[in-house]
Amino acid sequence: MVKRLILVLGDQLSSGLTALREADRDTDLVVMAEVADETGYVPHHPKKIALVLSAMRHFAEELREDGWQVAYTRLDDAEASKSIVGELMRRGQEHGTTDVLVTRPGEWRLLGALENAPLTVHMLPDDRFIATLDTFEEWADGRKELRMEYFYRDMRRKTGLLMDDDKPAGGKWNYDHDNRKPAKEDLRRSEPMRFTPDEITQDVLDLVDARFGDNFGTLRPFWFAVTRTQALRALDHFAKNLLAGFGDFQDAMLQSDRFLHHSVLSPYLNLGLLGPLEICERIEAEWQKGTVPINAAEGYIRQIIGWREYVRGLYFREGPDYPERNVLGHQRDLPWMYWGGETGMNCMAHAVAQTREEAYAHHIQRLMVTGNFALLAGVDPKQVHEWYLAVYADAYEWVEAPNTVGMSQFADGGIIASKPYVSSGNYINRMSDYCGDCTYSVKDKTGDKACPFNLLYWHFLHRHRDRFSENPRMGNMYRTWDRMDADRRDTVLHEARALLARLDAGETV
Repeated sequence: MVKRLILVLGDQLSSGLTALREADRDTDLVVMAEVADETGYVPHHPKKIALVLSAMRHFAEELREDGWQVAYTRLDDAEASKSIVGELMRRGQEHGTTDVLVTRPGEWRLLGALENAPLTVHMLPDDRFIATLDTFEEWADGRKELRMEYFYRDMRRKTGLLMDDDKPAGGKWNYDHDNRKPAKEDLRRSEPMRFTPDEITQDVLDLVDARFGDNFGTLRPFWFAVTRTQALRALDHFAKNLLAGFGDFQDAMLQSDRFLHHSVLSPYLNLGLLGPLEICERIEAEWQKGTVPINAAEGYIRQIIGWREYVRGLYFREGPDYPERNVLGHQRDLPWMYWGGETGMNCMAHAVAQTREEAYAHHIQRLMVTGNFALLAGVDPKQVHEWYLAVYADAYEWVEAPNTVGMSQFADGGIIASKPYVSSGNYINRMSDYCGDCTYSVKDKTGDKACPFNLLYWHFLHRHRDRFSENPRMGNMYRTWDRMDADRRDTVLHEARALLARLDAGETV
């Protein structure tokens, strides 16, 4: 007889999950389910759906081999419910129990569904993170500004990573100043490790192709890791072959190299196949051996124990309405170019094409190309949020919404970012080779060939002057604008408005 149902969600594929630690193999039943509500609440990239479903199926097999009873529902099962709660109720009726044990979900949407379910749900904390939600609340309580840098330092002290007693290794907490170098083509540079789909994954690919073939995104070739063993191999490959150059070139972009020195481990970390501390300890070990410089090790560790932990804390602190925020009042629809529509902007074309084919783009492509354009153009941040949530393999709302709504679109009013991350085309030109092959000229500030980033940058500052002119980090921008000849300012604003009108009319920009 089954005593309890143990729910394991698709991003909880960790053998040390709290719900599994508290469960009894002899009397409890693990419930895993592929359901329509989870595959369809946004139009997910087919690669993302395939990654999650294949990883789930492999994890279920591993649990069975470890002695667990597992009730697994496939998306195409005739009896399948549309929702997680529906599957719990179906399994509960089959086995005569209403007791459910679950590790806290990472999204408000699922939290609400489980809390309102007609079942007895026992929710355990998710301790796969370094900072508990209570720890974050204690850190945040009473602070006027919740800046990541100070939280990150506490996480360094807590973990002991890159610490020399109570001081940061190398004498500095942050080496970001050293991590802004443009990259050149290098035929010797490795790529992230690729894996050949096995029979389980091939079955998933066929299912996803049949059901989600019209979604934005290319399904094949599919090369993601789908098991913990594969994810550990991917970590090892990154640490040995790519980490050393990560710091220097983490902000760089190249047309011919989509990955540069990035690890592409975030999909596996956010699924639960890897843990944050084990990744960081491996990174630290490479630095201790002298195989990588400290700016590479520190820059990577900061992304995980600093930024990732910080945005999770903020997501839950700010509440379920966070993705709806729009303090700048932006209302423009997401341009069709984000879904693969034609554009003359080479940087946007490359970032979107890479996203379509890989379900991946690195943080600068997301922040300073696609995110920057959406913010400058005044696109509705909820539409931007839903796009990022849909198209990236590592996107789950707890990590994606703060990065998009807060960091990228400044729609939370500055909770995360002290200023909006906007730039003209100069930044993209400095950090990439995109501009040389573009229809537009990054050097032209006005005229038919002027880079849209150049025009929209000043238009953004002009229309939001009341909000940002007193921001100490933006004073130089406004002083530069004010020194321009009045006729030139009028020309910039006129041409920016004309460009936005073309966007609104669905014309190619």
